[in-house]
Amino acid sequence: MKLNIMAKKLQIGPSFTENAEKKLHQKLNKFFEDEAEAKITLSEQRDQIVVELTVRAGSMIYRAEQAAADKNDALDAAIDKIIRKIRKNKTKLGKRIREGALNETFADTVEEQTEYNVIRRKSFRLHPMSVEEAILQMNMLGHSFFLFLNGETGGMNVVYRRADGDYAVLEPTTE
Repeated sequence: MKLNIMAKKLQIGPSFTENAEKKLHQKLNKFFEDEAEAKITLSEQRDQIVVELTVRAGSMIYRAEQAAADKNDALDAAIDKIIRKIRKNKTKLGKRIREGALNETFADTVEEQTEYNVIRRKSFRLHPMSVEEAILQMNMLGHSFFLFLNGETGGMNVVYRRADGDYAVLEPTTE
């Protein structure tokens, strides 16, 4: 697994890099091929270290964010969060990640969910608007996300509220 570590307004030493490589290798290599890429981003918010861990394997992206007083604790929690996501979705992910890893590691630990219960479908007309208008509309509706037609780019985008209270925009590409 390839590893890239970034720190925003923090200094990290070689010991953290070595420790992160070791932990990722021990806990995640059984799930992913050698071509998988992991990215760790460290930042400080409100006297805590926030670790964002993103693992790209083929077309799948696994992401976890965790905050703790110590960067190693936050990294451990983020790794555990990704493993929980894999366990939860083991039947759907079994075909996409390393064959056999899920069966050996998580045999009988998670109930299988074979279908989702869609209780509502909603259709609506898309109107071109700016990102700011979409955020305003989302807030007026009391939603945590909003699909809109971006007036500047002409593409469909999603704006959503992040856990830290900020906003983000999803812009699909075919690359």
